[in-house]
Amino acid sequence: MLQTNKNRLIDMLSSALQGLAQERGLDGAPTPRLERPKAVDHGDVACNIALQLSKAWKLNPRDLAQTLVDRLQKQAGFDQLISSCEIAGPGFINFRLSNQAKTAVVGEILASGVHFGEVTQGSGPVSSAMIEFVSANPTGPLHVGHGRQAALGDALANLLATQGIKVHREFYYNDAGVQIANLALSVQARLQGLKPGDADWPEQAYNGEYIAEIASAFKASPDYQDDLESIRKFAVAYLRNEQDIDLKTFGVKFDCYYLESSLYTDGSVNQIVQDLQTIGKTYEAEGALWLKTTDDGDDKDRVMRKSDGSFTYFVPDVAYHTSKWNRGFEKVINVQGSDHHGTIARVRSGLQGVAQKRGWDIPKTYPDYVLHKMVTVMRHGEEVKISKRAGSYVTVRDLIEWSGGVTPEMTPEERELALQRGRDAVRFFLISRKADTEFVFDIDLALAQNDENPVFYVQYAHARISSILQQWGGKPVDLTNTDLSLLQSKASDHLLRRLAEYPEVLTNAAAELAPHALAFYLRDLAGDFHTFYNADRVLVDDEPLKLARLALLSATRQVLQNGLRVLGVSAPAKM
Repeated sequence: MLQTNKNRLIDMLSSALQGLAQERGLDGAPTPRLERPKAVDHGDVACNIALQLSKAWKLNPRDLAQTLVDRLQKQAGFDQLISSCEIAGPGFINFRLSNQAKTAVVGEILASGVHFGEVTQGSGPVSSAMIEFVSANPTGPLHVGHGRQAALGDALANLLATQGIKVHREFYYNDAGVQIANLALSVQARLQGLKPGDADWPEQAYNGEYIAEIASAFKASPDYQDDLESIRKFAVAYLRNEQDIDLKTFGVKFDCYYLESSLYTDGSVNQIVQDLQTIGKTYEAEGALWLKTTDDGDDKDRVMRKSDGSFTYFVPDVAYHTSKWNRGFEKVINVQGSDHHGTIARVRSGLQGVAQKRGWDIPKTYPDYVLHKMVTVMRHGEEVKISKRAGSYVTVRDLIEWSGGVTPEMTPEERELALQRGRDAVRFFLISRKADTEFVFDIDLALAQNDENPVFYVQYAHARISSILQQWGGKPVDLTNTDLSLLQSKASDHLLRRLAEYPEVLTNAAAELAPHALAFYLRDLAGDFHTFYNADRVLVDDEPLKLARLALLSATRQVLQNGLRVLGVSAPAKM
């Protein structure tokens, strides 16, 4: 139901309730809420306000509902909005929208175009937000877990943007610590002619073929020096560039790349520790410095600085999130793997200590987290666990190329089209499940050109509508003043209802940080279109009816385009 129609009906209900309350000498009534009936046959929208008020107002709920209906039917404009209403069960009021109200969505979509469903920037309660996602250690290629983060984070950013929020995308590079040291040792070992399995190969080294690629590239570099620090700098820069290529292939861009190392060089980490010590948030025991995280609900206190003087990994995380708040980001969302769950309490506890020291009003739930579970990759009916290049996991690049059917024999143009198909499939698939559920990615399904492939199903709906509009050959302006009252079939009714839901789907998906809801919606919309297409012939001889149905299809195509764009998926005109 369009928000404009919903607001009108709520206003009418409120007016009826206020009038009845005054007659009974009551103080007023709460604002009524509307909901979608579980069964389509029960109507377009329902209200249970009579059930809510019956006890307090000492009235039978069905009698109260009938009284409200009688008052509604006397209000100006009610007949233009509602075709019929009935009282169901113990006191529900079920409303059926008029044909005029239902078809209004077509005009709104055609007028708003790419902006249909969006909220004006800055009009909501939150004006800006930061989303941090991917944030892979520069120690190897991006794996499928990073791919799920990239798809989720980018879609979330796009969703928030539809709600009038200015979104800042950030990638946090963990370019300091033990893992980076191990990377340098791995490359050094390759430079010395060692390989995995050799007796002298470091136990903690990375085994993928990419380590040999880095060693070879460094040896050929004019900056080549056989010392660990030079190796470390080159390896980190090399892998950052590789990850950037993967992200570009995936169609993901960031506004900022933030280096963990900068938190040490600018003194942020040391300052955080001093702040927490000053307010008594820490104590020393067993040669280590501990943070009193139990004060903030953690199950035990956590070590901040180990006995060897090095910091545990969550300390720079506290410093990093202090930077986020200091840069003005009061709304922050972190998209991370579920293995980061234990970090949440520690980071939030540290931030509360910093806030106490600095007089900041940081919410206790800051930042928000979207945690995703693992991805299992299946190909030819078997689980794929190893990528030769990565050594122990499937990379994002593998997934995109496999899902697009990329082969070495392809021309550059064919390869680019295949990469687009792969990118679309990977994005849609990885978004199409709740983040906190494990996901099985089926390469064979991604390659399938049939209705079982969800991204193909949605894209094919868009392509089929494009084909119909091309066959018609008219101009879009010819569809703006059509007689939409001719849309009276059951199939068109379902399609109109689904189109009207789109703005609310965006709003709810953004509020719940749940881009999978949009993927579900697009599949349902595509399904409603295919049902309509099979039930109601579009290019009929009756010119007014043909134009009405073409206008409905044009609006459907626009919403499919808009929704796919939010998910970062293309909307091809031909397939």
